[in-house]
Amino acid sequence: MILETIDWLCIAVFFIISLFIGLITSRKAGSSAKEFFLSGRNMPWWLLGVSMVATTFSADTPNLVTDIVRQNGVSGNWTWWAFLLTGMLTVFVYARLWRRLGVMTDLEFYELRYSGKAAAFLRGFRAVYLGIFFNVVIMATVCLAAIKIGGIVLNLSPIASLTIALSVTVLYSSLGGLRGILLTDFFQFIIAMIGSIWATVVILDLPQVGGLTNLLQSPEIQGKLDFFPDFSNMELLIPLFILPLAVQWWSVWYPGSEPGGGGYVAQRMLAAKSENHALTATLFFNVAHYALRPWPWIIIALCSIKVFPDLISIQKAFPHLDPGIVKHDTAYPAMITLLPSGLMGLMVASLIAAFMSTISTHLNWGASYVVNDFYLRFINSNASEKQLVSIGRITTVILMIASGCIALFLSNALQAFQILLQIGAGTGLLFILRWFWWRINAYSEITAMIVSFIVALYFSLFSSGLSPHVELCIGVAITTISWILVTFLTPATDEKVLMSFYQLVQPGGAGWKPIADKVKKQDKIGSIPTAILCMVLGCFSTYSALFATGYWLYGNYFMASLLTTATIISSALLWLCWSRESQK
Repeated sequence: MILETIDWLCIAVFFIISLFIGLITSRKAGSSAKEFFLSGRNMPWWLLGVSMVATTFSADTPNLVTDIVRQNGVSGNWTWWAFLLTGMLTVFVYARLWRRLGVMTDLEFYELRYSGKAAAFLRGFRAVYLGIFFNVVIMATVCLAAIKIGGIVLNLSPIASLTIALSVTVLYSSLGGLRGILLTDFFQFIIAMIGSIWATVVILDLPQVGGLTNLLQSPEIQGKLDFFPDFSNMELLIPLFILPLAVQWWSVWYPGSEPGGGGYVAQRMLAAKSENHALTATLFFNVAHYALRPWPWIIIALCSIKVFPDLISIQKAFPHLDPGIVKHDTAYPAMITLLPSGLMGLMVASLIAAFMSTISTHLNWGASYVVNDFYLRFINSNASEKQLVSIGRITTVILMIASGCIALFLSNALQAFQILLQIGAGTGLLFILRWFWWRINAYSEITAMIVSFIVALYFSLFSSGLSPHVELCIGVAITTISWILVTFLTPATDEKVLMSFYQLVQPGGAGWKPIADKVKKQDKIGSIPTAILCMVLGCFSTYSALFATGYWLYGNYFMASLLTTATIISSALLWLCWSRESQK
């Protein structure tokens, strides 16, 4: 596919606007580390919420969804749909707690919640582990998508694709800080949504597809449309549905869906102007992430089955591609090449937007860990604001280069997704309970982090002969048992630190009773049962909206109307429940 002048013009305008935003925000971003990493803690919910959605609207996400749908059908998306439970728990329980901390990064939590050298070690080590190692792996998966998109759509080599995509991203990220990223995310999200929806409409009208009705009636598509796996097929039901909903959502740490919040989601909540803005931003993010965006990707993935029924057909259509990276996730960019001029340029720009919004956030987030939680805390505690911003900008460039290099060794998005899940297996429950159980200490977290990594490393180096979902369960069990045992075998956190943390955050719950009795201060968290009820209502309304949209597209108007009504009623109940709780 040769891009026409109008296509290149669309791409050029997009790059110019992104760089312009970085330039106009660079002066203010460079004034202090607080401004560079948290944009002054004065951001409104709508800008933060859209930024969270834009960040998770990564260039590799449609590739991942395409990979899932082609192999396991629409129901295979429960692998990530299940994380909505984590997201809603963060909205109604943890968003307020994070905002009350008043810290620069979520890693400062460790020295507020735990005590001694173990707490300091945990903060410093995780700054390097998450900010550099884990963060670079995540960005590498996004860079892999850029390689495939560049190779298929633009006929570029992997190095050329990465050089172009990363250069512009790192430039405006290092100049504008979080404020520039938030404003650019807003612009990029609009472009990305317009591009994905418009592309879906055009692709459905292709002769090879023949419209939505013809697509849904195609024999090769019929077995891919169900929202739930076949309940009689346990080989699919367990890994695709039961495991994600019963175990995965609360037990696994995954970027953007951390149990108890954390990472760049916590960064956005910490940048909010108030607790309510933090909560509303996170709620908007979860609704938009799970209910608003998936269907254009799913429809294009289904269309790709008709156009490119197998990997051989993709390889034949793009013989210049390295056979090692031709996987099912390659089908999404392959479909984009079928778009007409003009729309092709907009779609390429939208994919670049998705790439840049994710990479820019991870660059800023990772740099904030390195600067605030490693350099300032352990190397130069007297560093000036100018020095901190300079270190942040240098770190941004280094992270960019490292992620690009690792991307050259990956093959497909689903592979990387499963590796990240395995590394975080078993740590999730700890991240949920550490806010509500005083006995958890720094050694608990250190144990969970080390054991989960060792188990993941073992399964990656040695063939166990087990399926990925069995390996995940084993990892969760071993890690969880290990950190619970260590919790009881090691000394508790210093009581003064626990009392100080409780007075600052006021988490409430029976798990803090020994400390609460000594502090004698009323909790501000409100009713935890009410918060859990709101979580359930939020999940129900979002899932109802997701499946209602699907049924409207499928032409099943009875179920669509029923679920639309359920969405409206559950949303009204959610608003009523939480507004009453907020007034107490």
